[in-house]
Amino acid sequence: MSDTLPDFEDVRAAAARLAGRVLRTPLLRHRLLDEITGATVLVKPEPLQRTGSFKLRGATNAALLMEPAARRGGIVTHSSGNHGQACAAAAHMLGMRATIAMPSDAPAIKVEATRRWGAEIIPFDRHGVDRDALAETLAAERGATVIPPFDHPHVIAGQGTVALELIEDAQALGLTLDAFAVCTGGGGLTAGCVLALEALAPKAEAYAVEPEGWDDTARSLAAGRRIPVATPGSGLCDALLSRQPGALTFAINHRHLAGGVVVTEAEILRAMRFAFEHLKVVAEPGGAVALAAVLAGKVAAKGGVIGVVISGGNADPAIFARALAS
Repeated sequence: MSDTLPDFEDVRAAAARLAGRVLRTPLLRHRLLDEITGATVLVKPEPLQRTGSFKLRGATNAALLMEPAARRGGIVTHSSGNHGQACAAAAHMLGMRATIAMPSDAPAIKVEATRRWGAEIIPFDRHGVDRDALAETLAAERGATVIPPFDHPHVIAGQGTVALELIEDAQALGLTLDAFAVCTGGGGLTAGCVLALEALAPKAEAYAVEPEGWDDTARSLAAGRRIPVATPGSGLCDALLSRQPGALTFAINHRHLAGGVVVTEAEILRAMRFAFEHLKVVAEPGGAVALAAVLAGKVAAKGGVIGVVISGGNADPAIFARALAS
């Protein structure tokens, strides 16, 4: 893997490469959302994506850029679910083997969805295993290529197509973004999106949104360097439990983000319910944090236009029921 930072041209190239392989998800709007925020809110619903999250974009872009000889060895990754499922789907699409190391406490819905793509699942202890080292070991044993969840230039470029599409569709409506809220774990989606924003909507203020206790990006932005989470929060947002930003992702994000925003569990559950009741979208907790920030007024642009990403919809049924009852 190259340590060269991707740029907007990489995002644009990824969009062309992914055409016909991933869905161009629509823009959603709702009158109530505009009334609550006093803004025009444009929602990018990645739960509608194949595999149920934006992760398919980065995984497929990285897989397509593998050399033919490397493809014969297949791919390996580690993931709490969405990236693993995306890598499994990308491998299936290209006729490759996939080995996915997943935390033993990952939601069953994500494990089974990953297995259905034909991937080999390797469980590990989320708290006691170095997942990067495990992935490298598995890759060496299998002669495979590691596609990391976020800290990879091809993955970042693929994820950036989310914002590229959102901005293009907003422009088609005669709208220009003033603010942008994006769910943030390791920072791959965020980094790709800010590359697109810098090129196509440079006046928009972009905010990384994280759950309480997992605000490593917000803390790192404030410190001007990568720092790990201080006191980890709950595991509600299983998709966003990265302990510190990636080296590549933070190198991009700290230059371009306006700041980091933190949301509470109550705000996340409220956003999940709002998305279901009004947008008719199933959002998992980690996928709903950016919408939660907008609904709570933590990312605002009164009288302006706000872009917000719902990043994934692979919700555990029990957690989703809890959100609807909140």
